[in-house]
Amino acid sequence: MSEESFETILFGHAGDVATITLNRADKLNSVNRTMHAELRVALDRVATSGARCLVLTGAGRGFCAGQDLAERRRGADDAPPDLGAGLDTLYNPLVRRLRALPLPTVAAVNGIAAGAGANLALACDIAVAARSASFVQAFARIGLVPDCGGTWFLPHLVGRARALALAMTAERLPAERAAEWGLIWSCVDDADLAATVAALAASLAALPTGALVATRRAIDAATTNDLDTQLDLERDLQREAGRSADYREGVTAFLEKRAPRFTGR
Repeated sequence: MSEESFETILFGHAGDVATITLNRADKLNSVNRTMHAELRVALDRVATSGARCLVLTGAGRGFCAGQDLAERRRGADDAPPDLGAGLDTLYNPLVRRLRALPLPTVAAVNGIAAGAGANLALACDIAVAARSASFVQAFARIGLVPDCGGTWFLPHLVGRARALALAMTAERLPAERAAEWGLIWSCVDDADLAATVAALAASLAALPTGALVATRRAIDAATTNDLDTQLDLERDLQREAGRSADYREGVTAFLEKRAPRFTGR
């Protein structure tokens, strides 16, 4: 595995799987402006590296504690900050980029995922958490509204009642309950997290990438489409998928009773 070290993240690439590790372990991998800039660079590399799956995880004992509030400290006489501008220029582009990557994404949540950190995990296609991990919509504790996609992800994943309670109370949600509620895909023993995610990422990387990305697009659209609109979208996506080399390979492999060799084309 090749690995490149930035100031706040690590970028690795092994076979068809790229890995981005948030690497401010002494700060529970809280996000600062440097990390935002380095994540932009890393995601650009993922998109052009030939990788067929991305794993996002954290170093040390936490996944991500959200925004580094030390960057938000101000004096009593300072003007109030424009937090919306920060979302426009930093967090919202990050979430949009994650959701638009032309390959499946997996969050390996190895510890606390709080605030924007929790919602970055939910922005990935599949989230797997260690049993000791937890999710906290911590925004209410400092007088803010969930951001980084939180008010979209939560109700779509767990329903309005649970979403509103999680956001208003800012209570910690243990990984096992998060899996039971459908917030994440699965919860595994801490010792099994790395191997579980590695096997999942390898499995996704071996599948027809284009079809997986089209499936993400369809599932996301279903949250606002009516049935007729969704049926039309399925038709259009299926037409495109049916013209791919991966579809031809899948059918040929099935008829020849062998494992398919997908290429993402």
